[in-house]
Order: sequence, then C-alpha cells, then structure tokens
Amino acid sequence: MLVVIPLSEKYLSLVRGFFQQNAKTSPTLVSIDSAGAIAEAERAYESFDVPKGTLRGSPPVPADDLTTLRTSLYLIANKKLSSDLVATLTQTIMRVRRELLVEQPIFAQIASPSTDADAYLPLHPGAAAFYNGTQQSFMDEYGNWFYLTPMILGGIATVLATAWKFLGIGRSENEAPLDALYALARRIRKADTQAELAVIENEIDNILKAQRARAAAGDENAVDATTLNVAAHRLENLIHDRRAALAEKPVVAAVA
Repeated sequence: MLVVIPLSEKYLSLVRGFFQQNAKTSPTLVSIDSAGAIAEAERAYESFDVPKGTLRGSPPVPADDLTTLRTSLYLIANKKLSSDLVATLTQTIMRVRRELLVEQPIFAQIASPSTDADAYLPLHPGAAAFYNGTQQSFMDEYGNWFYLTPMILGGIATVLATAWKFLGIGRSENEAPLDALYALARRIRKADTQAELAVIENEIDNILKAQRARAAAGDENAVDATTLNVAAHRLENLIHDRRAALAEKPVVAAVA
C-alpha cells in the first residue's frame, strides 16, 4: 500500500485503522533506499527520513528512522502580483501558522520553501523578500519619489507656463490692448514714410477710445486710464522721434 499523508495524528490514526491492533501483528514500513536518486531525477520529490515510532510507539513502527520520499504542496502566486501584496500574504500565513498550531497541529508542517536560485519552483520576489528579511519600508521604496516628484512637477510646470505664455493662451482681456500698443512700437521704429506713421496714430487713437468707452460702461476688464496714458505717451514720443529721423533723410531727385 502506498500512502501519501501529512505526518500528523489525525491522518496517522486513519492509517492505523487499516491494521489489527495487537502485539502479534503490526504493519511493516518498506524503506525506499533509492529515495535520494529518485529525488535527483524527479525534483518534485525529496528524500525524507520518517522518525522512529511515527506510526506506533510500542513496539515502535518503524523500528528505526526509515528513508522514504516526500512531496510538498505549494501555494503558488501569479508572477504578475505585486511584491508588496505577496510579501504581506506570506507574512500573514506564517503568523497565522504560529497562532493556530494548538488548534490545528497540521499547520506545523507549513514551512518556507527553498530560497536557492535553482529551487524546483522559483520564489516570487515578494515572498523572497519576506524570507530573506529584505522587505523595504514604505519610505525605503517610495522615498526617492517623494524627493523627485516635486522637482519633476516643478520642471513640467515651468515648461508649460513658458509654452502657455508663448502661445498667448489664457491671456486676460485687459492685457490684449496693451500688447497691441507695445506691438505698434516696433512698427513705428520700422516706418519709412510719414503716411505709415499717420496710420499708426489712428490705430492708437482707436485703441484708446475703445478702452475709455469700456471703462465708462463699467467694464472691469478695461485697462485703467493711467496705464493707457503712459503707453500712449511713450508711443507719441517714438512717433515724434521717427518723424524727425525721416525728415533728416536726404531727398533723392530723379533726373530725366
């Protein structure tokens, strides 16, 4: 008879029930002498010595430690599960094992698997971290992110703000007239004729009239009068200087 059971009293008593209980008859356990060789060939098995008196104490059965094969049941975790989750699960199982040994002695046979790199079943990184005592605390694992995240977000915010300003997105209504006035300054410096300067003066007048009308209507987004006067005064000085510069240019007469 080949029996594969946990070596706990509950299951050993079931095996004893197959045999007559008297001094003249007792079961004989057969040793598997080549257990080591079998375990090397089939790594799902392990060579194991059943302790003396495991099945019966008096007379002891087996009469001495007996070599046989052992196989284990494994709790397998999907490799896609996070290391933190598996480490927490492993820690919980081992803690519950110690707490429930009195009520369920079979839990004593729950043991950590091999942590060797060439083990029959490779350990999940989370379980390996628990068994090797290399679990990282929350700060150890995410401390660098706490340090780098503000720097990264600050850099991104700076780039976005620059692009936002460059594209003119989100520019308030009261900034648009001033931008238009400042743009006229560049046109004044490049003007080549008095006619161009006259056109620019008309544009300045139109912008000033529109803003004054908005202010009179109670529009909160209208540019205040002081700011408009300062900008207009600067543009008037530029126009005056440009007219003077154009007047000093020599006149080239055409000769027939």
